[in-house]
Amino acid sequence: MKQLAKTGRRFIIPLSAGTLIFFAVACQKDYLDLAPVDNISDVSAYNTPEKILSQVRALYSQLSSESFYGGRYLVFNEQRGDEFSQNDGNNSTGANVWNQSISNSGDFVNAVWSVAYRTINSANILIEKLDGSTVVDEATRNHYIAEARFIRALSYFSLVQTYARPYAQDKNNKALPLRLKGETSGGNNDLEFSTVEEVYVQILKDLDDAENNLSESYPTALGSVSRTRKAAAIALKTRVNLVKGDFVAVEREAAKIVSSAAPFRYASGEVSLALEEDLSVLFSGTYTGSEAIFTIPFVLPAEAPGLQSSLAGNYLSPVLYLNTAGALSLPELSAASSADRRKSLIRVNANGQSLLGKFPKNSAPFLDYIPVIRYAEILLNYAEAAAANGNTEKALALLTAVRKRSDPAYAFSSSLSPEELLAAARYERRIELLGEGFRTHDLFRTVRPLPAKIGNAGTAPEIAPAAANYVWPVPSNELAYNKLAPR
Repeated sequence: MKQLAKTGRRFIIPLSAGTLIFFAVACQKDYLDLAPVDNISDVSAYNTPEKILSQVRALYSQLSSESFYGGRYLVFNEQRGDEFSQNDGNNSTGANVWNQSISNSGDFVNAVWSVAYRTINSANILIEKLDGSTVVDEATRNHYIAEARFIRALSYFSLVQTYARPYAQDKNNKALPLRLKGETSGGNNDLEFSTVEEVYVQILKDLDDAENNLSESYPTALGSVSRTRKAAAIALKTRVNLVKGDFVAVEREAAKIVSSAAPFRYASGEVSLALEEDLSVLFSGTYTGSEAIFTIPFVLPAEAPGLQSSLAGNYLSPVLYLNTAGALSLPELSAASSADRRKSLIRVNANGQSLLGKFPKNSAPFLDYIPVIRYAEILLNYAEAAAANGNTEKALALLTAVRKRSDPAYAFSSSLSPEELLAAARYERRIELLGEGFRTHDLFRTVRPLPAKIGNAGTAPEIAPAAANYVWPVPSNELAYNKLAPR
């Protein structure tokens, strides 16, 4: 296919005085604008290659909203879990998320749903507008559609993990309205909810299409990590199938981008994926290295999330501090004798609180890049699946690769059983992926309770899997506008 145009940070171009093209994404901070009808699109937005490319970039801008992958969504998934304590009782910083008291009328419950569905609708519109278009060549057209399908899949995956019962708990539970047609005007809000399984089928269908039509890389290092490429679609499939508990599929997909033996790497053409040797490079604030598979960069100050949404603002201000009963209690992060380099990512403030320092740019503008998918996660997904499938040699080798990056002298026992290796893989995730938005979903996919917590903001009760508030409720705005939403 033709080499795709170089791309830096995404932005939106007003195309005519009478046409509004997804304008809401130009204002990242307007996440409480919860109108049920998306912004109007027009055929003029797709009549030149440049305008089409601007619409592709607009999708990434919506995904990087501070209410979504620009910060808040990842923070919420840590607040609901057990790794962090909350410093204040202010609901504007998510105290009601942390203490499990948020309701369907809560701003955050509505905001995540709204931004995710706007992103999905924009992807739907782009897919439909490009279907059969001759404005760009066929390969480029298919590539843009594949990017839209990846973003739609990631958005639906985020929604189904947040608002629906976990796949392992009840795959037949009504989950979400599966909106696959673009809406450019109001009045079409009523749609029955699809089941958890049906949503996962669509997610994997989109990712298969994306894998088939995405390129290996882009002309720049930043473009290759900030726009989706073939490896990103494959990597996300390992995550989706891990949540489903389809360990055979996880191994099958992971093997496409992980070499058969250590040192585990992936090389294809100009693409090379591998664990970074130096954690200080990995978490430097602006990361495009070999471990980055899909990253949200913030390059310009105007793009940066606000204080209450940025990862650094939440972890280093701090809104959140590490719970002494959570991952911080693990010897790798707490023992004075620990040689694990990940311990260096923990900072202690003047109040004696342990803070997560993975995102170091703790002053406005908050320009830390956000690692949505990185290679270490894929090795851990692969290790867990291999252990679950009884492939103990592979699981041990993969776990060793991740651990030795942080502690070169460490050695796992070679006699670990599949069950022990499975537990070791999940243990390693808690340390390696701490603060990156995985904890709540890792509890959900194994149908474990949300543990009780204490902090300066008070206490949070344990939430059992059968409890009504185990997952977030259908937002009040969806209930108001969709007569077919379950009540």
